[in-house]
Amino acid sequence: MAKVNSYLNFDGTAEEAFLFYRSVLGGDFAGGIMKMGSAPGAENLSDEMKNRVLHVSLPIGDNLLMGSDIVPEMGQKLQTGNSNYISLHTDSRADADRIFTALAEGGEVEMPMEDQFWGDYFGSLQDKFGIFWMINFNEAYT
Repeated sequence: MAKVNSYLNFDGTAEEAFLFYRSVLGGDFAGGIMKMGSAPGAENLSDEMKNRVLHVSLPIGDNLLMGSDIVPEMGQKLQTGNSNYISLHTDSRADADRIFTALAEGGEVEMPMEDQFWGDYFGSLQDKFGIFWMINFNEAYT
């Protein structure tokens, strides 16, 4: 079966965001943090653009959270919106609270962590980088 992984785009804050996500979620980057300056054709980019993230990948369980920065010098424009969420399913209520609290710092809580009518302990938020998250725990699935 194929896997589905989340890929996030940033406007110059991918490295900061992924260092933060690694501090919250744990693990190490697969392959490190690749910069735009290592890509073919990068000699035409400004130094600031060369230092942007070309690709970063953070394993989370059997999944990957991946991302990069856009390159405005190549006509790219970031359009952040609420049409996508990253939904994390934790192993415990305490882990759900820890992750939710850390991701919410400097961001905006949409729904605080609470027991929901469908059976999950659930909350949603937008983090300080504009990324939307859903945090779930359901004892029946652990």
